[in-house]
Amino acid sequence: MPQNRVGMRRIARPLERVGFFSRISLTTRILLVNILPLVLLGGGIVYLDSYRAQLLDERYKLARIEAQITAEALAGATRQRQDALLLQIAKEQDMRLRLFDPEGQLIADSFDLGEPTFTLDDPSDDPFELRFARFLDQIVDTMVSAQPVPRYIEPESNIADSWPELQRARELGISQIELRQAADRTPVITAAAPVGLQGATLLTTRNAIDITESVRNARSTLGTGVFFALLASIMLSLFLARTIVTPLQTLAKAAQRVRLGREREVQVPRLPDRRDEIGMLARAVADMTDALRQRIDAVEHFAADVAHEIKNPLASLRSATESLGTVDDPELRAQLLDIATHDVRRIDRLVTEISDASRIDAEMSRATFSQVDLVALVTNIIERRRNRGIDEGCEIVFEHARRSSRVMGVPERLERVIDNLLDNAVSFSPPGGTIRVSIEHDSHATILSVMDEGPGIAPEARAKVFERFHSDRPEDEGFGDHSGLGLAIARTIAEAHDGMLSAQDRPDGLPGACMVLALPPIPEDEPAGG
Repeated sequence: MPQNRVGMRRIARPLERVGFFSRISLTTRILLVNILPLVLLGGGIVYLDSYRAQLLDERYKLARIEAQITAEALAGATRQRQDALLLQIAKEQDMRLRLFDPEGQLIADSFDLGEPTFTLDDPSDDPFELRFARFLDQIVDTMVSAQPVPRYIEPESNIADSWPELQRARELGISQIELRQAADRTPVITAAAPVGLQGATLLTTRNAIDITESVRNARSTLGTGVFFALLASIMLSLFLARTIVTPLQTLAKAAQRVRLGREREVQVPRLPDRRDEIGMLARAVADMTDALRQRIDAVEHFAADVAHEIKNPLASLRSATESLGTVDDPELRAQLLDIATHDVRRIDRLVTEISDASRIDAEMSRATFSQVDLVALVTNIIERRRNRGIDEGCEIVFEHARRSSRVMGVPERLERVIDNLLDNAVSFSPPGGTIRVSIEHDSHATILSVMDEGPGIAPEARAKVFERFHSDRPEDEGFGDHSGLGLAIARTIAEAHDGMLSAQDRPDGLPGACMVLALPPIPEDEPAGG
């Protein structure tokens, strides 16, 4: 048992370290456990930013290729043909194309040559849905620490120097890409590419609104799924919490009232309709409460019985000692001394038996059971009694069909039971009587019987003989020689072994009492051991 206690302390210490979770209610824990995975899944909305970055990267490549191909087409064309190409490509690709001469002056604009292929949205007129979408965009950008994107603003002067990407393309002779953001937070991608060897440059502008729409649609789909899954998870969690927590709270309140002892008849709900672990717990707590009440009642009755039993010899002892001071007759003084001595022995016997009875339950709850050979135990007890000569001329006959009969128990306590039964049988047997001890077996129990040839026990008195301080002794036995606790202690030990001790008629029909101790047997395939 000390090792078990150390192991329990080792298990308890890690649990004690969980300070935060130990202060959270069970309902909250259930909600957290069920919602946390969905919250993590919802965090995937943030990682859609990587999806947007991938789309932009692909669009950068496309814009560079488009600018380079268009610039090559324009390089060998006439001015009239250049205008036609600019208008055609702009319509087909939904772009704005602008061509600048070697001095950086604008010489052609697809928006001037034809109808604009796109218009930048004015966010002030947008409905709530779009404003909310832009608000979510800002939140996500903040969460992922996105790099700020410059605002797209049309320069007041239509010259190449107003565009940094055009300046770099003119200086380096290679195409350049630039990302800006429109007022409605949609990306605007511009690409600048040199046209031929004369120093002219091309500027393409695309409002990639489809990228923003794709990301927002994906975010909306994922968010909607997470929302409904979260709602379902919360409802299921609350249902589960109610199924678990509500009965536990009811049990806790009932146990609290029982602990306070303010309501004697508090009924702990047994939840008979529940066949799960909660129902098992409820019925176990109810049974434990009933057992506790019975134990409290037994302790109260035991205390009252102890006071009553000790009060009688104390009163006799006080009367004898008080009379000694006033009595001069030597013979009468000797009688009073005998009475006092007898009362002292009686009190000493009572105290010893009461002490043993009061701690037997605690000792049995801590005891370690081992295999006990009942045949060998009874044989040793009978031999020891015969050597001590305490059977008062009675013959004890032991009958058994097996060489050994093993049960699980505490040898010292089983020996106490058998000794008490034999003492009781000797007390009620006539001089020279025979006491028969037998061990039998059936499929459910190993049965030890002790039969005497005394007057027997009336059926209506058989239950009372196992009550504490009940004493119905033979007439020739000295008063106070027994405490009335022997059979009560014996039954307590038997029940602690999952057994039963009872009084019955002799099975052979002869006069006398038969005390029967039934103990659960060890299965035949159980390995022998101590």
